[in-house]
Amino acid sequence: MNGMTTTLTRPAAPAAPPAESTGTPAWTRAALPLLLIATGVLYLWNLGASGWGNAFYAAAGQAGGESWEAWFFGSSDASNFITVDKTPAALWIIGLSVRIFGLSPWSVLAPQALIGVATVWLLYITVKRWHGPAAGLLAGAVLASTPVATLMFRFNNPDALLMLLLVAGVYGMVRAIERGSTWWLLFAGSAVGFGFLTKMLQALLVVPAFGLAYLLFAPTGWARRLVQLLATGAAVIVSAGWWVAIVSLTPASWRPYIGGSQTNSILELTLGYNGFGRLTGNETGSVGGGGGGNGGGWGETGWSRLLDGQTGGQASWLLPAALILTVAGLVWSTRRAAYVLWGGWLVTTAVVFSYMQGIFHDYYTVALAPAIGALAGMGAATLWRRRADLYAQLVLGGTVAVTAVWSYLLLERASGFHPWLRVAVLVAGGIGAAGLLLSQQINRRLRLAAVALALFAVLGGPVAYSLNTAATPHTGSIVTAGPAVAGGSGGFGGGRFNGTPPGGFNARGGGGGMGGGMGGGMGGAGGMGGLLNATTPSSEVVAALQKDAAKYTWVAAAVGSNNASGYQLASEEPVMAIGGFNGSDPAPSLAQFQQYVQDGKIHYFIGGAGLGGRSNGGSSVSAEIADWVAANYTAQTVGNTTLYDLTA
Repeated sequence: MNGMTTTLTRPAAPAAPPAESTGTPAWTRAALPLLLIATGVLYLWNLGASGWGNAFYAAAGQAGGESWEAWFFGSSDASNFITVDKTPAALWIIGLSVRIFGLSPWSVLAPQALIGVATVWLLYITVKRWHGPAAGLLAGAVLASTPVATLMFRFNNPDALLMLLLVAGVYGMVRAIERGSTWWLLFAGSAVGFGFLTKMLQALLVVPAFGLAYLLFAPTGWARRLVQLLATGAAVIVSAGWWVAIVSLTPASWRPYIGGSQTNSILELTLGYNGFGRLTGNETGSVGGGGGGNGGGWGETGWSRLLDGQTGGQASWLLPAALILTVAGLVWSTRRAAYVLWGGWLVTTAVVFSYMQGIFHDYYTVALAPAIGALAGMGAATLWRRRADLYAQLVLGGTVAVTAVWSYLLLERASGFHPWLRVAVLVAGGIGAAGLLLSQQINRRLRLAAVALALFAVLGGPVAYSLNTAATPHTGSIVTAGPAVAGGSGGFGGGRFNGTPPGGFNARGGGGGMGGGMGGGMGGAGGMGGLLNATTPSSEVVAALQKDAAKYTWVAAAVGSNNASGYQLASEEPVMAIGGFNGSDPAPSLAQFQQYVQDGKIHYFIGGAGLGGRSNGGSSVSAEIADWVAANYTAQTVGNTTLYDLTA
């Protein structure tokens, strides 16, 4: 125009803000491989000693390795009678491992160990991005050595994959906040959505922190932030909902029964038994719990729940430090968004776990470990860089002292566990804290010595517990990390029983009013399975199940998923889990079971599990089936197991 040329240029995207720490010290380049190698050794060493770990999920992995339909739905057996009571993403990994490498304890458990190493690495790069490599290394070390993390990354529960996905979600939020990136927000939302496909609504506990951090710190306008967060919510729904939609739209006759529900509904399972029921205690079909009395059978609720008894030693070693450092970071750090992300994750999860009235197990606290690790690494790095400030010095030294005292108290609960360690931790913590307070007045060697003593004080206890955890086989549905302690929490939520809860309800039979009888003459002499632990069948029983197995849809039926899982894993043939995990799902009905028998689809019924009564409002159909079998078929003892030949 008028002989002039106008050039329109696109505004440059804002540069990624620099980390609080500049430069990469040479020692950190070797430290990361060492950390990951040490983590791998800790998580893989003697892994096969735990056998199938949680046989409930191991059997589903075996089924997924045999049948793609069972793999997709998360069925307990390859003939697709009933699913596990969770969404199946974690089982997809186990099923693929079994399909590729064959069925063995290693093919079932090793994927979780590798996921653990990946989670430590991902936490390192997430924290390092804004706070430097030293902060990332400390964060990774804290996560790797948290006792309950060692337990879950050596076990085949869904929690391992959930932690990886949620840390990936934080990484996506960090990248999104740097540039106001919609694509990274969608990545973060998708990670949370796949977390839902791993362990349902627990994955959503991080969402409030994600939303708040982006609203407060994204480098873009408010209107765009709101639109982006709506898109992120859509990503969560799509990545979580596609599987739910497929299951919901598939006719019930074309898919397995949805385990854990009373109406064969994935929505009921999501919102009820695995959803709001966990908060209120109203979990139809569960056993031992119920929210009526301050947590019912799952232990006392309240702010001290995560610190008390056996629960305290799982993940709380640096919990007080993480809370202190969250406040310090919000005051002193230029990266407050990170403290909102990780601190929001920690506080929201801790509050929910502390006050939920429904099923609560000690190993749930693994969900605190990544946030505690991140806050410890970030906070320590922030305060160390500001050590010339007297108040920062006081907070850093005080945090070490508080952690050492808390570690001493936790170690004291396990009175027979290396008594010298708690004294050493306390002394090291006192000297290390004093050295940090005087860091500006002492020379470099003394400062390094103070840092080394402080690290021993804060990591010595959890490392010792983690080593004990790795050296101890863990099996069953309820497991705990570390040595046995005095004052373990009550009910099913505490105690180091690794598969057999207190109160007399064991692998051989029912007790405490938690399960009805199995019908005339059926209790006491049968299988060795139970509600929480798997069966270990004799070779004679395995041979009987495998004989002419191809003729039957299910070589046997047994009440309760864990009871069935041991027979299935030993024979590698489908075993029907009547009533699902608790034996309290209305599947199959008595009429359906009778039709299966008439059609010759089931060879044996396995008696003697001691399960099958109504439980917290659940169905009693499994007891009806057991009574009908006992009244119409003749019991025979094979090895140590009561079998009823339904084809006789």
